[in-house]
Amino acid sequence: QFGSRHNLARVTRVVKGGRRFRFRATLVIGNRKGKVGVGVAKGSDVSDAIQKAFNDAKKNMVTIELAGSTISHDVSAKLGSAKVLLKPASEGRGIIAGGAVRSVVNLLGVKDIVSKSLGASNPLNVARVTVKALLMLKAPRVPKTAEETIVEAKIV
Repeated sequence: QFGSRHNLARVTRVVKGGRRFRFRATLVIGNRKGKVGVGVAKGSDVSDAIQKAFNDAKKNMVTIELAGSTISHDVSAKLGSAKVLLKPASEGRGIIAGGAVRSVVNLLGVKDIVSKSLGASNPLNVARVTVKALLMLKAPRVPKTAEETIVEAKIV
């Protein structure tokens, strides 16, 4: 039910007897229907790290309302030195984003978006700031009654 993208890194701790290696997994999961989560975990082997990161990503899952195939308005966010700017795009434009931003918005279910990632290029921080920016989105406004509907007409 969830699609996922991951980034693996071998990390080292130096102790008196030598080096101790572990694996850090950064995982983005989403259902392509408005839910996405970012998780990170370490383990003694790759599969252990991925399983722990998957559980962390499920725990950090957020729901975001989409405006059709794109987002409702421009939004930018900053987390540490990582900054991201997200802009809605017309239908058929596609996902114009790099790396971690592309993974997050693709797994969220956005089909058309323009983004720019500034500052830090660390995939974990960029993924987290992208989720933070998406949480800042306001829900697309849909008129509920005929009085709220805006009608434009030429006056002769």
